[in-house]
Amino acid sequence: MPQDSITLKWGTLKAWTIKTPEAKALLEKWANLGYSYGAMTQHDTPEQKELLCQMIDASNVETVYLDWDGKEVSKQEAKEYIHNYGKDR
Repeated sequence: MPQDSITLKWGTLKAWTIKTPEAKALLEKWANLGYSYGAMTQHDTPEQKELLCQMIDASNVETVYLDWDGKEVSKQEAKEYIHNYGKDR
């Protein structure tokens, strides 16, 4: 099976390659709720954040890339990033 890849920035999805059927369906649900063409202007709803986390779990990625930090993180760390981004402001 082709390898999925996920890149996050600004607390949301920046880039992706999703081939896993279950993860792809979750990505489509996320997109159908509305999204911006730039990660900087995307403001995910709580439902969208949860869909992204479910997509991460359903994908076959071992790590997720955090573009702003320039590092790979575990699935759990990626989900924490999504849920906590911007809360310290």
